[in-house]
Amino acid sequence: MSSSRKKRGSGNSAYGLPQVSRFPRSFATLLVIVAMLSTAAALLLPVLRSAGAYRTPAAAEQAPGTVQTPSGPLTPLDRDFVKRVRLAGLWEIPAGRMALAKGGTPEVKTAGQHLIDGHTELDRADLDTARTLGLEVPDEPNAQQKAWLQTLDAAQGDDFDRQFANIVRSAHGQVFAVVAQVRASTQNSTVRDLATLANSTVLDHMTVLEDTKLVEFGKLAAPPSGTASPSTSPVPAPGTTQR
Repeated sequence: MSSSRKKRGSGNSAYGLPQVSRFPRSFATLLVIVAMLSTAAALLLPVLRSAGAYRTPAAAEQAPGTVQTPSGPLTPLDRDFVKRVRLAGLWEIPAGRMALAKGGTPEVKTAGQHLIDGHTELDRADLDTARTLGLEVPDEPNAQQKAWLQTLDAAQGDDFDRQFANIVRSAHGQVFAVVAQVRASTQNSTVRDLATLANSTVLDHMTVLEDTKLVEFGKLAAPPSGTASPSTSPVPAPGTTQR
């Protein structure tokens, strides 16, 4: 080697450029991995924080007074419906027995038997539903229903047949609208099963009452419409005014 060629310094390259120190490959790879993990964490953190926010509005959108049960949400309308089904059986079974004992036509007696059979089954299902959902239900008719029973008890002959057909048919027309509303709207499977049975029972009773040919349709109380929950006020008997 020529003595005139200058020796390369430790920090210079063969072309006189400064030599850049190199990190070990393993250390550089580690830096890349750390950078990637930091970026991923920055992207995922807001998503994880907001995950719960997408689950909470569902409960907020439920009707006030709604409670959760194993068979689904239970609304105030659902609870009221279970109570009303129980009330129906408490007065319609005695009314049916009166029709069997005092009815003047086979059609009235047939209607009475349908009331007894239908509400015996429906009442059993209603009590099972109340136990399943932890609800309290009445054990006696309300004041209006007691008044209907007193009216039927005092009536005789043709007057009884007419009063029986119209009072009971008017009450069924009111409850039929409520049953349909509950059956269409409830998200509780236990209440839905009860509403399905109630729907077929009430429709059957309306049919046999109409078969008596004694129902005065022009005097029947109009069914409720457009209400968020069924009215708890009693249904006036045909030809009377409610106070």
